[in-house]
Amino acid sequence: MSVVKLDILSDPICPWCYIGKTHLDKALAEAGDHPFVIEWHPFQLNPDMPREGMDRRAYLEGKFGGKEGAVRAYAPVVEHAEKAGLTISFEAMQRTPNTLDAHRLIHWAGIEGKQNDVVDALFQAYFVDAKDIGDHEVLADIAAACGMERDVTLRLLQGDTEVSEIRDRDAHSRKMGVSSVPTYIVANQHAVPGAQPPELWKQVIADIQSQLAADQG
Repeated sequence: MSVVKLDILSDPICPWCYIGKTHLDKALAEAGDHPFVIEWHPFQLNPDMPREGMDRRAYLEGKFGGKEGAVRAYAPVVEHAEKAGLTISFEAMQRTPNTLDAHRLIHWAGIEGKQNDVVDALFQAYFVDAKDIGDHEVLADIAAACGMERDVTLRLLQGDTEVSEIRDRDAHSRKMGVSSVPTYIVANQHAVPGAQPPELWKQVIADIQSQLAADQG
């Protein structure tokens, strides 16, 4: 079967990205023999966040004017997460991280063919376990749990390997017109924005399979 590239621009602290991946995974599992080869790409929701991250309460104050504003902003997130069968531990989160290092880990995981596992583990660590995914030890633990070398990952994180590349790729996406995530690029040409429901992905997969069959016929 021919394969089709599915590029996903995402940030591991973006709840809609977490919900969107859950919907996509459901559609892929139900489709079985799907045509996609998936690659994850960096897009930071908060590119100006200090490298060490910041206290989550201070972050919410700055972004939403305090807890009340945050509750209103996150209400649709909570609703859609519950519908997708997900629980998000907003109350337990202490810090909002800079995700540059998490994106570096996703990049390295791609080289080792473990990108999907690492993306899943980052979402789990941040949204379910309320861990600081800007912390190098947390990221190294995630790498190890996904079959990567913990010591090597930790050493890379402590240096500047790929920092400029991740920032450049993020900037390039913004120049191309991407302003929010998740954004999915199908076959290098069709942009699909937002956390789309499984039904949409099932239709996309069916359409692609029909097209591939016609091309081969």
